[in-house]
Amino acid sequence: MVTTRRVLVTGGAGFLGSNLCERLIHEGHAVLCLDNFYTGKNENIAHLLKNPNFQILQHDIIEPLELERIDAIYHLACPASPPHYQADSVKTLKTSVFGMVNMLELARKTGARILFASTSEVYGDPLEHPQKETYWGNVNPIGIRACYDEGKRVAEAFCMDYHRQYNVPIRIARIFNTYGPYMRADDGRIISNFVTQALRGEPLTVYGDGSQTRSFCYVDDLIEGLVRLMASDYVGPVNLGNPDEYSVYTMAQKIIALTESQSAIVLKPLPEDDPKQRKPDISLAKEVLNWQPITSLGDGLAKTILYFKSTL
Repeated sequence: MVTTRRVLVTGGAGFLGSNLCERLIHEGHAVLCLDNFYTGKNENIAHLLKNPNFQILQHDIIEPLELERIDAIYHLACPASPPHYQADSVKTLKTSVFGMVNMLELARKTGARILFASTSEVYGDPLEHPQKETYWGNVNPIGIRACYDEGKRVAEAFCMDYHRQYNVPIRIARIFNTYGPYMRADDGRIISNFVTQALRGEPLTVYGDGSQTRSFCYVDDLIEGLVRLMASDYVGPVNLGNPDEYSVYTMAQKIIALTESQSAIVLKPLPEDDPKQRKPDISLAKEVLNWQPITSLGDGLAKTILYFKSTL
């Protein structure tokens, strides 16, 4: 395993970023948490502030960043839920593209290894199922989700070209649906929506007929995958997600049962370009990282529900 000393986590106050910061601090690294707090929250990282190895830098990665010494960069910064990334689609594109270039330039100057948190959204509404890393995707380049989908695809291209042209040590993770503590209640994702609605006794909103499928990975498992990828010799891209597949309607029913809610389920029109199915093929992650999820859906949902009970 590669031991890093000073680690930059962009988007470090967000859902994945704050969980990653926790993990890295626990391992004894000096962590610089960078965030513009567009979707990140101070509350996610407040408990880390007492640790002398933890620092916060408020900065927007659309602007260049100069730092003296960084050993590793986990580049997670970007709004990741449709309501947030569509709210300012131009800024989302700038974050994905300009932000990626700025972080790659920082890695190039400091010699840091950089891991880019890409997404399963690069596969679009997939015609291949499950999705392997070799699949090029089915993305609408001018649709309402393109600011995120295409932004991440361009960012992957920049990573590979900086690697080929400048020998920047990169790692690319394609992250599938993830859930757990430090999710925002208003982020518009399936599990956070359903849990908060169920706990409040509100109807659970299912788009379409609920037959579309997703695969849900608990955050601790995902973070383990990121740490292993950063330490590995494999460039990527590598799918990180849970291959267990559930329909959205089934997930709504599970969460109603686990929260012991009296909420009903209401159907609303399916948003434009919403993927019909999403499931990772994680054969590569098993092979090159010796990684696979270990948290059951029941255990992960129980921990997530407990978190939302304490914060709502």
